[in-house]
Amino acid sequence: MLNELFSGNNRSLLYVAAALIGLLITHFVVLFFLRRLGKNPKYLIPVEAVKRVSKPIFIVFLSLLIRLQALRHVLGLEEYGYWFRKVSTLLFIFAFTWLLLSVIKIVKHHIIEKYDVEASDNLKARKVRTQFNILERIFIFIIIVLAMGIALMSFDSIREIGVSIFASAGVAGIIIGFSAQKMIGTILAGIQIALAQPIKLDDVVIVEGEWGRIEKIMLTYVVVKIWDKRRLIVPTTYFIEKPFQNWTKTSSDILGTVFLYTDYNVPFDAIREEFTRILNGTDLWDGEVNVVQVTDSKLESIEIRALMSARDSPTAFDLRVLVREKLITFLQQNYPESLPRTRLQMEKRDFPQNTPEE
Repeated sequence: MLNELFSGNNRSLLYVAAALIGLLITHFVVLFFLRRLGKNPKYLIPVEAVKRVSKPIFIVFLSLLIRLQALRHVLGLEEYGYWFRKVSTLLFIFAFTWLLLSVIKIVKHHIIEKYDVEASDNLKARKVRTQFNILERIFIFIIIVLAMGIALMSFDSIREIGVSIFASAGVAGIIIGFSAQKMIGTILAGIQIALAQPIKLDDVVIVEGEWGRIEKIMLTYVVVKIWDKRRLIVPTTYFIEKPFQNWTKTSSDILGTVFLYTDYNVPFDAIREEFTRILNGTDLWDGEVNVVQVTDSKLESIEIRALMSARDSPTAFDLRVLVREKLITFLQQNYPESLPRTRLQMEKRDFPQNTPEE
């Protein structure tokens, strides 16, 4: 009885069943420990991350099962051993690449969720989010390229073509180098942005004369959200090679200015008192800077600069608009003679009259 059970196809079937059961047990044991680790706050694996890694892990185990000779023996497809091994190899490369990408996304999510970009002082949060977003795309690009290369090199015919290309890589390398120069430069610019960080996510910048915020930093381009909801697409090399304004490079707070052009008889102290009253009456002001200065004098008017501070650029814009409107209304209602005007002085002179000679 036992001899019949362990002979021929039955033995292969038992091997396949044992391997399948073993792989399933291993799969569920791994998921069990991942879930247990996810419940412990000391570890990096959150509970929801288990679902993301369970499918690629299952496919890895499935690729190992397909490679078993006993499976081909049971199916009666022993002459197709080459294709079974090839499918197993490609499936393993695909699943392992998927697993690596999932782990990268899990680690990135676990780290950046500790930093709140909605906070008023979000400089460090924007730095971390920018670095991890760019580095994540770089790692994904490298992993996918390597996985595709390994998968293609698993075919003998393609491997021979690759060896022949490397053997005659003189002229071909120069041609490929020139053709890929821009792409490589763009990728290197993305790495520079991730490390040096001339820009960060949610930075306020002026690019090509347009005021906007950094909305996305991709590997080869940057999306700037313009104030009127347009999107400006800029290559990453632009922020390395050309000058631009970054209003939130070191901090989000910013100074705002309002210029008034008035007549010479304007009362400066009254303007300072009204300016202080306006700032104290609004939440847009951060309580730091409150200065009124005469910055220029011209033939027909003087220039008064009101300097104020706010916690970020949009707030500063709203504060400037408010202060400008309130100060103009204050002058109109209380000192209308202080508004700029052109003076014309006319003098009456007596000229001698010409009398006819008699």
